[in-house]
Amino acid sequence: MAGTPLPSPPGEQPLKPNRPEYTVSELSAALKRSIEQGFSYVRVRGELSGFKRHSSGHCYFALKDAEAVLDGVAWRGTALRLQLKPEDGMEVVCTGRLTTYPGRSKYQIVIETMELAGVGALLKLLEERRKRLAAEGLFAEERKRKLPFLPDVIGVVTSPTGAVIRDILHRLSDRFPRRVLLWPVAVQGEGAAAQVAAAIEGFNRLAPGGAVPRPDLLIVARGGGSLEDLMAFNEEIVVRAAAASTIPLISAIGHETDTTLTDYASDRRASTPSAAAEMAVPVRLDLLADLDGKAVRLSGSLSRLLAERRARIEGLARGLPDPASLLDTARQRLDDRVERLVVGFRALLGLRRHRLDTAGERLSGAALTMLLERARARLDDMAPRLRHAAARFLAHERHRLDALGGRLETYGQTLRDTLARGFAIIRDAAGTVVDSVRALAPGDALTIELHDGKLAATVDGGGRRAAPRPKKAAPDQGSLL
Repeated sequence: MAGTPLPSPPGEQPLKPNRPEYTVSELSAALKRSIEQGFSYVRVRGELSGFKRHSSGHCYFALKDAEAVLDGVAWRGTALRLQLKPEDGMEVVCTGRLTTYPGRSKYQIVIETMELAGVGALLKLLEERRKRLAAEGLFAEERKRKLPFLPDVIGVVTSPTGAVIRDILHRLSDRFPRRVLLWPVAVQGEGAAAQVAAAIEGFNRLAPGGAVPRPDLLIVARGGGSLEDLMAFNEEIVVRAAAASTIPLISAIGHETDTTLTDYASDRRASTPSAAAEMAVPVRLDLLADLDGKAVRLSGSLSRLLAERRARIEGLARGLPDPASLLDTARQRLDDRVERLVVGFRALLGLRRHRLDTAGERLSGAALTMLLERARARLDDMAPRLRHAAARFLAHERHRLDALGGRLETYGQTLRDTLARGFAIIRDAAGTVVDSVRALAPGDALTIELHDGKLAATVDGGGRRAAPRPKKAAPDQGSLL
């Protein structure tokens, strides 16, 4: 049998095999060198299983397919540089080298890079993450805030060297210049997600009225790129920071066809960074034009209102009675009452004097003298009271006369304006205003008052009843009726 030593002749030493003997360590080292030299750089595709991160920072897992399992390890420095967060069940492509672990007689792959196995797997991962975050309510419409109409300060989270910030500043300058605060971050690669989340949280921690103004609006922006380039904005840390922002946030990541999970958590999504700037502020020229239009409408409305009020006042003025007629009537009434007061006062004094004389004739001697003295005393007492009452009455009537005179002066101005428009006032010989032809008779003298003077006229026709319409007067005819 192969490998079995031949029996030695009697009295001789047994023969030793000529194959070398290895210790376990020597054999393990030889296998390690052979595997590491033959598989120094490999790409392996498989499904992650049993992934765990040690307290030292190293990551341990297994790659498996339908028929085999391969152990894997990612040292601490490599684990920090991974572009994705490994999870069990994720199909990945790992790049690294094969080696052995002599302590357990196992071989394993030492990872250098790890990426998802194709776009389909990445989209599946994003869809599962979207559903999980949506179930927590991070994408609910009631959480979204209304954007301010005209923010004073706009915070922008993007790369300071890319074209995105220049596009945003240029668009804001064209529409309505605003103050912009830039928080520079990396928009892809290692640590990009953490920087973006820290920028959003940093803007929200700014105190209102502090040395650095707190933005009224945030714009998280990035230019276009592949799905892998935009992965930083699909990370859970960024999505949660956008959803927790108390400042209204616009997401402007990639092109119009690109969609990230941050777009779902933001208050508004813009197709491009320039579109985000258009959402942020209105057009200043449009606002000025709208303001001018409203000013014109307001001026026109005020003009129409004043014209309507003026026409109403003029209409009410035309409905007032003739002020001259009112004043004439009041003056005549005052004169009549003054005359009646004087006549009555004299009659009263005469009556009292007559009664006194009559009583004096019936009395004689001391009684007559006493009665006369009493009557004289009463008369002397009543005389000042009567004079005072008469003075008060005359003062009251004079005050009324002055008030009517003021009204007459006011009505006189309005009357002159009315006569200037072609009207005339006709009075009879007694000075009474004539308002009907039935009040006239042939031969009555009339006075016609125009705005620039008065004319005398005589009634040639007419009378107590309406007369036929007169024919046109000859040029030398003096009558106006």
